[in-house]
Amino acid sequence: MKCNSCLSRRDALKILGALGLGAETASQTATAQDPVRVNPRSYHVVFENEKVRVIEYKARPGLGICGTGVHSHPDHVTVMLTAGKARVMPKDGKSFIGEYEAGFTFWDPATTHTVENMTGSGQRAIQVEIKDKDWRPSTG
Repeated sequence: MKCNSCLSRRDALKILGALGLGAETASQTATAQDPVRVNPRSYHVVFENEKVRVIEYKARPGLGICGTGVHSHPDHVTVMLTAGKARVMPKDGKSFIGEYEAGFTFWDPATTHTVENMTGSGQRAIQVEIKDKDWRPSTG
């Protein structure tokens, strides 16, 4: 089934070029790190245009809630689709535990962190990546 709202590779390269990124290098980097490409079982693009990319993330029990291991996100809004508890370990080492209900929504500036699912069950979230001049896809 073809997604009519998804970007073609050519359109993605045009956007990267417009952002001032070298098409070949940026394309290779995005392909290598973009979790939608490297982990399609967990990540699914719900919607994408030149302003935002909306990703649904499905975490299996025992894995991170928004990615595996140390990973990065651009500026984004997250909507938790399930309730849960997570330990967030930012790059600066100041970890914290967050508890949230389904529907909990928050803004997070670009970040690099590790997130540990503390609920023992699968989690689901929607992330809306903001495609500004500094945008790079999450690394998952």
